[in-house]
Order: sequence, then structure tokens, then C-alpha cells
Amino acid sequence: MRFRAICSGVFSILILAVSPVPAIAGGTGGVSAGGASAKRTATRASGGGAPASQAPAKKPYTAPVTSNSANIAYSGPVYEKLASGQVVPYVSAQASGELKSVTGGAAAGVIAPGKPDLLVPGRAARYVNGFAAAPMSAPLAIQKLIWAGNQIVGLPYIWGGGHASFSSPGYDCSGTVSFALHGGHLLTTPEDSSEFTSFGSHGVGRWVTIFTNAGHAYMTVAGLRLDTSAADDPSNQQGPRWRPLRPANEGFVVRHPTGL
Repeated sequence: MRFRAICSGVFSILILAVSPVPAIAGGTGGVSAGGASAKRTATRASGGGAPASQAPAKKPYTAPVTSNSANIAYSGPVYEKLASGQVVPYVSAQASGELKSVTGGAAAGVIAPGKPDLLVPGRAARYVNGFAAAPMSAPLAIQKLIWAGNQIVGLPYIWGGGHASFSSPGYDCSGTVSFALHGGHLLTTPEDSSEFTSFGSHGVGRWVTIFTNAGHAYMTVAGLRLDTSAADDPSNQQGPRWRPLRPANEGFVVRHPTGL
């Protein structure tokens, strides 16, 4: 008994001299010189006994790319970002296919700086009388991309449109995608649908996803689809438009701007 006590004492002295242990072991729930009191403190610090480092990581927000519904109508609050940067409630009047605001507007199908930069609360883009309102929670690049897409809504489909120059009387599928990306400062030169197969990063993006192959390209942005094809769109209108998400996107290479 005396030998064991002496050995125990020597062992304790060696541990204290060589490897001092703090009173609370960094959130692991471990116990050191503080005994049971330290254990209770560590347990409270780690949220009920589970190590904080093992808490499940929150998945980043990712905008949807498919939908079971073609209904994209929106009737909630809409705001407009003025040239001064001020955000004010938006008031529109829809007549003869036109969208007008209290600060002056332009008809769909006309590239004009007078088209309003629309905003809505939350993370999802909303369909407002033919145009897309950008989510307030989105990065500025996404908001500018959406507002750029609005500028060509309603223009005709023209094969090769938007490739010789970003300015064109009409746009094809990849020209539409290129124009919107350029508006968000994410592309400097127009690309065709084949070139988009190696654009940015692979897979679905957080905010923007591009679907492309040798024959067609379109993109989804914050829950809306910008496309020249009327596939899965009850409006059956051709040319660059905001449309419902498709129920599936088979047959396409999936890319997204890096980081978005």
C-alpha cells in the first residue's frame, strides 16, 4: 500500500511537471485538475455535453434549379433601386405589354437604361409583369446579372445574336446567357453553348446555374430561368425571357460562375 501511494505521488508530480493540463480542455468535455466542477463547466460550454467541433455544419444556400410548378406569379412587396442607390417602393402600371414605373419605364423588348432595377425581400428572384426582381439577400453581382437580363426581355430570337457584340437587336440562347453574365461582370467576351461547357466551375451554383450542350444553353438565377426556348413555359413565347424552372434538366452539362 505504501509503495503504491508513493508511486502514485511520483507519477502525479511527473505529470504536473512535464504536461500541465488546463482546467477546461478546450471544449472537448475532458476533465483535468478541476475535477467534477471543471467537467460541469466544460459540459455547459460545449452545449449539453456534445463537443462543439462536432456540431453539423450549416449547408450554404443553393437556389433551386427544378420545379414541379409553372406558376411564377408574384404579388408581394417590390422595390426599385434608383440610380442614386436609394431603394424605394416600386409602383408599376401594366398596359399594352409595357411595364412602367413612377420614375419612368420602357416596354419589354427594348434595351433601355430606363428599365427599373427591381428588388424583393428574401433570397428568391420573383417574376414581376414579365421582368425579374432580384432578391435583396443576393450578392450585388447576382442582382446586376438579373437586371441585365431584364434589358433584353422580349427581344426576338436571332441566331448568332449577341456574339459579334453584346449589343444586338436580338439574341440567341448563348447570347442571352452571355449578355446577363456580362451585366454581372462575370464574362468579358460572349461565348457559344459549346464554350460554356468549360465555363466557371462544374455543377450547380449557389445562385446561378448554366445548363449547356452543343445545341442549346440557358441559365437559372435565384429560382427563375432565363431562356430563349419556351420549353416547359406555358406562355409559349420565344426569345429571351424569364421563365419557370423546368421539372428536369437532362442532357446538359451543368456549370456555374466560380463562387456563385
